[in-house]
Amino acid sequence: MKLLKLAFLVALASGLGAILIYITGLSSPHGSYHVSDEDLEALRTLQSGFQKCVSANGLGLQAVSGRDNCEVIMRFPSETVPKWKDPKTGELEGLSYELNLCEAVATWEQVRNSTTVLTKEYIDALPNGWEDYAWRRINKGVLLNRCENRTLCMEKLSLVLPERPPLVPRQYGRCAVIGNSGDLLRTKFGDEIDGYEAVFRENGAPIQNYTEFVGSKSTFRLLNRGSAKALDKVAELYDKGKEVLIVKTTIHDIMNKMIREVPILNPVYLMLGASFGSAAKGTGLKALEFALSICDTVDMYGFTVDPGYKEWTRYFSESRQGHTPLQGRAYYQMMECLGLIKIHSPMRADPNRVVKWLPSRSSITAARIASEKLLRRVGAGSTNLLATCSIIKKQKGKNVDMSTLRRAAGEHHKYVKGTTMYPLEHNPGHGQLCTVTNKLIIRKLN
Repeated sequence: MKLLKLAFLVALASGLGAILIYITGLSSPHGSYHVSDEDLEALRTLQSGFQKCVSANGLGLQAVSGRDNCEVIMRFPSETVPKWKDPKTGELEGLSYELNLCEAVATWEQVRNSTTVLTKEYIDALPNGWEDYAWRRINKGVLLNRCENRTLCMEKLSLVLPERPPLVPRQYGRCAVIGNSGDLLRTKFGDEIDGYEAVFRENGAPIQNYTEFVGSKSTFRLLNRGSAKALDKVAELYDKGKEVLIVKTTIHDIMNKMIREVPILNPVYLMLGASFGSAAKGTGLKALEFALSICDTVDMYGFTVDPGYKEWTRYFSESRQGHTPLQGRAYYQMMECLGLIKIHSPMRADPNRVVKWLPSRSSITAARIASEKLLRRVGAGSTNLLATCSIIKKQKGKNVDMSTLRRAAGEHHKYVKGTTMYPLEHNPGHGQLCTVTNKLIIRKLN
């Protein structure tokens, strides 16, 4: 019995040792959690400017300080009439929402440097990636025996699993993300939307018969579970084969069959995304995340409800219950006042509108560093490029050919020294999985 126990402990230690070979950046050698006076001042400066920005641009919204240097409370005017009810509790949506600027700055800055499409490279780089992770991205994954049958898992994922990232940070310049709000019918944004380099749409939102309001161009479409099951119908919403379809949840047997048999001519990928905690949820936030990971600037249309809204509507169908409209509006206003996006709506219809009191790039950088320390993020306080990497893996195959991409993408590729950074889903320290070149791995390990 003692020999069995000893053998078990040796095997366990060996397994942990193998995993730890992959794991880096989780401890003090790659970062410091000491929060200095300068860090606290950076957060105070950010919050002070943020409150002024919300007051100047929020159409009645106000931001006030919360319990610490990170928390802000977004308050709607008292005359705002809440309309949305929680389907579980029956309670009306609130008029104030607590938001965390530190979480927002730290997480969104990481998104800007990440690739957000699931790849074979990502799964291969995870310790036991095919057994412990791949099955989660397949419908009825439990029945696949945790991907111990790797052949079956590969067969199910292969149609949506590129070898390497098909899209890279800074690949596009000006981008527009189009929501489904009925407010879109109040302003003819169509020509303006078509002027963007890339346009992102959601689920089954149609274009035909609404082009003067929502434009006619579509580059990407983010899909939830329900829309993925109707992939054949979604693929017909734009010129067949031209839209890239990004599924934010799992691949379905129904979806697989459609891709093979219909067939679906569009590229179809699964999204690999960051976790935003209790932030505004839904396909809209994931669409913004995806856009921010591959675009220089992102504008949003059809997401927000302007003051005086009477009900949450969609531009192409009857009223429906959805995610809390007021919570969404508060979160998106936070994103605008952090310089992440620019909001367009009937009451903000001037395309040349200037967002007042935006933070400078240097103040965002200082606040990000301070936020990472307070949140004890992987690599906090370090200037090392790879400090945020919880897992470092040598790249397979050839490096990405940047010669055909825009200059900003090439410059970013040089800045990260060829590293591909993937967000580790549901990682408590918000670490990243990084694939690097031979030269960079040698320099890191030495």
